[in-house]
Amino acid sequence: MGERANILYPSYSDRVCIVLVEPAIDGNIGAVARSMLNFGFTDLRVVGREGDWSEETRNRAKNAQNILESARQSASLEEAVDDCSLVIGTSGKREHGDKIAFRHFLLPDELPNRLDDTSGLIALVFGTEGKGLSTEDLHLCDFLCTVPTWEGYPILNLSHAVTLVCSSWFVNEISNVSRGELEKLSSVETVRILSPELRRQFRDDVRRLAQAVPVPENKRNGIEETLTRVILRGMPKDDEISRILGVINKATQAFEEE
Repeated sequence: MGERANILYPSYSDRVCIVLVEPAIDGNIGAVARSMLNFGFTDLRVVGREGDWSEETRNRAKNAQNILESARQSASLEEAVDDCSLVIGTSGKREHGDKIAFRHFLLPDELPNRLDDTSGLIALVFGTEGKGLSTEDLHLCDFLCTVPTWEGYPILNLSHAVTLVCSSWFVNEISNVSRGELEKLSSVETVRILSPELRRQFRDDVRRLAQAVPVPENKRNGIEETLTRVILRGMPKDDEISRILGVINKATQAFEEE
């Protein structure tokens, strides 16, 4: 009972990774590994930790030891997602007014449907317990996801948050794919989301445009965040983003020549 069954992983297992940024509690890392395996996720990346996993981590992982064995340890979030085409941050913090553009959320149930027919590696990023993702880490995310919780106490335990987000992918999988269709999954045509290189170029070019626009300095971050979030939430393909970059670069050049 509770052992790992020898059956195929879900179709998303090789295209979605779970990234933990500086987790403070060893047990939570193990609990996350267990939750990942519960829903067929296999790619765990941990930022700010190195060396062997502690006994507490191993014990909490139960039969998900293979997740820990293959986990990738990185010094920074940027390094952890360097091969990803889309980086989705998670947060339970709710803000209003001028900051709402920075924290414009999608819900977990929306992610699988919107990303169903795409290829390219997707990162789901979770912050440290208590504090969540830092402002710097949030800037590296293309858009944000939040689990809907009661406003009186919205912040979830780390492993619980991972469980709920991962569950959404699995529910979407079993809802949309009947047993007779499983064999057809490999033949479904997919549309690639941005390559990691083009994603980096896009973010760099948007940052350059924000610096060139003749506005007060305190408005530049807002312009950069809004352009990045709004465009990337539409999941543009490589050829679409290339055309958008052409417009962005012409606008930037015009502002720089003024």
